[in-house]
Amino acid sequence: MAHLAFVAPPFLGHLNPMLALAAELERRGHRATFLHMADAARLVEPRGLAFRPLGASSHPPGFLAEMTRGLGRLNGPFGVRRTVRRVAGITDMLCRELPAALREIGADLVVCDQVEAAGGLVAMHLGLPHVSLASALPINWEAAVPPIFTPWRPAPSVLPASWAVTRNRVGYRASAYLMRPIGSVVIEYADRWNLGPRRRVDHALSAFLQISQTVAGLEFSRERLPPVFHYVGPIRGPAPPGPALPRDGRPLAYASLGSLQGGRFSLFRRFAEATERAGMQLVLTHAGGLTEAQVARLPGQPLAYDFLPQAPILREASVAILHGGLNTVLDACAAGVPVVVVPIAFEQGAIAARVEQAGVGIALPRWRLSAGSLADAVRRLRDEPGHRAAAGRLRDEIAGAGGVARAADLTETLLRTGQPVPA
Repeated sequence: MAHLAFVAPPFLGHLNPMLALAAELERRGHRATFLHMADAARLVEPRGLAFRPLGASSHPPGFLAEMTRGLGRLNGPFGVRRTVRRVAGITDMLCRELPAALREIGADLVVCDQVEAAGGLVAMHLGLPHVSLASALPINWEAAVPPIFTPWRPAPSVLPASWAVTRNRVGYRASAYLMRPIGSVVIEYADRWNLGPRRRVDHALSAFLQISQTVAGLEFSRERLPPVFHYVGPIRGPAPPGPALPRDGRPLAYASLGSLQGGRFSLFRRFAEATERAGMQLVLTHAGGLTEAQVARLPGQPLAYDFLPQAPILREASVAILHGGLNTVLDACAAGVPVVVVPIAFEQGAIAARVEQAGVGIALPRWRLSAGSLADAVRRLRDEPGHRAAAGRLRDEIAGAGGVARAADLTETLLRTGQPVPA
């Protein structure tokens, strides 16, 4: 039996795949411990997994709630500067405190989210093998692939490929500048621990094993992924049963803005008006972001919940309306449901571009979003066969990718051999 340490940003979109993988590995006889600020315990311990708090002085209880409120107000790729500084502070705290904590718990291997550089840096420092898990889009830099904070496609047909590569390189430089506070922490600890010239978050990715919970069919064409990179599809535990929904006979549409953006009443109002115009019944989840009074003001009396298991709802849905968070998009694709993506922040514009390129949905920027344009998009996805056929192909690819079982197999291979695990 091995003891695995898990390090991930303390947000459900990043933690849920990690929690599913940890539970599967514990089912196989291993031991898992999550390490982060004290506030993250409430997201981990209800799953029956061990948690080790860090950062008592720098990140006391209440820090995460205040940070989450700020994330819920973000708009666009350049509204994140303050958040980047806070993330840099978290990475610094983890670099300070993880080494002693990992020694104390006797960790044999570290599983870390790709966007939290501290996990990889500390594992290298301690000589531990580590797994980089991409809960969001893979951050591996590649000149032919646009940066994940841009809504670009790889090479627009009206432009030469060389121009697209130049544009991407400029985008990567802009991204590095935006993330400079985090890069400074990476540089400091890489130099302190003699880890070589590591200057960016992606320089902390594992040379042993990298796992992505997306699939190649939803990603741009890649030619320079490392040999230890594996697409495994959505990393999920057993889906709990959903409630019996009071259906009214109309086709079902599902809408979600994820766990951080659920307070955007104006967007949900347009979703409700559009689905009513399109003759569909709407079920939405808002992560506690809407009040009962706001829900009562939504057109068409949609069914509104704080949280629901998504898989059972999506099996009944004809269309999903999403903000472009990767977990929900993957769940829709796994159910063969076409999606409308209305990006808000982070990498959601990049996910929208991938959804359109794969043919499984339509992207509607918020500046173009009206109840009429959204109703037209919903009708197209519901009535035209092409999008549903593309979603069916992705559903089949995801079903064969292996998911949590394959991610656990790969992790156990690394535990057994201590050597890089090639694709």
